[in-house]
Amino acid sequence: MIGMGAMIGAGIFVLTGLAAEIAGPAAILVFALNGVVTAFTGLSYAELAASIPKSGGGYAFVREVFADLPSFVMGWMLWFAYMIAGGLYALGFAPNFLELLHVYDLTPAPDQVGAVALPVVDAAVPAAVGLAFVAVLGLVVLNAISTAASGSVETIFTLIKVSILVVFVAFGATSPMFTSAEFQPLFADGGGPLSILPAMGLTFIAFEGYDLITTVTEEVKNPRENIPKAIFVSLAVTVVVYLAVVSVAVGTLGADGLAAAGEAGIAQAATEFMPTGLPVIRNGGAIIVFGAVFSTLTALNAVVIASSRVAFSMGREDQLLPSFGQLHHRYGTPFVAILASGVVMLGSVALPTQSAGNMSSLFFLLSFIVVNGSVIKLRRERPDMNRPYKMPYYPIPPVLGIVLNLILTGVLVEYLLRTDVLALGLSAGWIALGVVAYAVYTRLGADESASEPTDADETAPQVDD
Repeated sequence: MIGMGAMIGAGIFVLTGLAAEIAGPAAILVFALNGVVTAFTGLSYAELAASIPKSGGGYAFVREVFADLPSFVMGWMLWFAYMIAGGLYALGFAPNFLELLHVYDLTPAPDQVGAVALPVVDAAVPAAVGLAFVAVLGLVVLNAISTAASGSVETIFTLIKVSILVVFVAFGATSPMFTSAEFQPLFADGGGPLSILPAMGLTFIAFEGYDLITTVTEEVKNPRENIPKAIFVSLAVTVVVYLAVVSVAVGTLGADGLAAAGEAGIAQAATEFMPTGLPVIRNGGAIIVFGAVFSTLTALNAVVIASSRVAFSMGREDQLLPSFGQLHHRYGTPFVAILASGVVMLGSVALPTQSAGNMSSLFFLLSFIVVNGSVIKLRRERPDMNRPYKMPYYPIPPVLGIVLNLILTGVLVEYLLRTDVLALGLSAGWIALGVVAYAVYTRLGADESASEPTDADETAPQVDD
């Protein structure tokens, strides 16, 4: 549920229109191929999680096989990526919740995209920022007090949003509007298969989330077996849901209609073919708003869990303050790590929304490259290590994972150079800040160790001058 809660987030609601605008009906191939790319790295995560059953996700794996500085930079990037993703999910929750209140005539209509749409995320709106803060604070408190409660919330909300998408697919697939003619020609403007690469790079964020499963490895029963299973199940279900939703959206509204609706593509499609006057939920557009609210909440809760576990693992490895790596004496949660992650998450709300999203995608792609490299390095250095799960056809999956993620990283960087230099600058700045912080912390630790008496000093006899 953590994996599905993070992956089936607001991305499927807002990115389908973007994919259709770039790739046309081949938007379905965009999500299918991104699923394939993700699966290669998923195999690496599964093998590493079974071999190294430690919380912390990609950081814990890299820490096992690489030197101090590379592992610190990996953890530093992942921690920040999860936290700024949390800020984005919180800002996505706020306007959708306001729209949900409007559906029942409790508030005036917020700004909308298209005819019936998901509200525009605008951090400048005080109500949106206030709701974003409340969402973060509420889930931070819940996670700080009880891991079991936060897991139960994740399960319930994820089941609700998946059920909503199943209803959307059921109505769309049986609607007279659905026609295979909308998929001809498959590639927009006569372009070939390579024309979908930009769309793959920009929508890859929709598949980020299965890696969160490995951040809670030590909180799972029989992790060597269950973590790999959870990765594969969550990936498989997510890909099936994505392909079904995109197929229905393209088959009913058409690629041009989806592109015109933009971020509101799924909501517009639901409005076209779903009946009105439904019990509790008034119309097709409203059910998508319901889905968006639960999607953003589950994704937000998942990254609160993940970011705090990365910080906890780094603190336990003495790469952040020791207090980060300690469990609360009463609640049994990584209390300090959760609160610190929540504070940074609240601060990330002030970042430009598009730049924050691009930074998160860039850091995740880079981390996936390093994790695939970790599998290869660990196989070479420890061939006899206990591996309850071993990926098939090694080394093909991790090599393909590295190559494909490098391609997507290059596509994203080229796009950012043209459209969002700020995101690249902030990304480089965060890494530089981490390197400086690491150098200072390491130096202080070395000075402290040097000032402490050694065992020999403590046991040596004292001789007067």
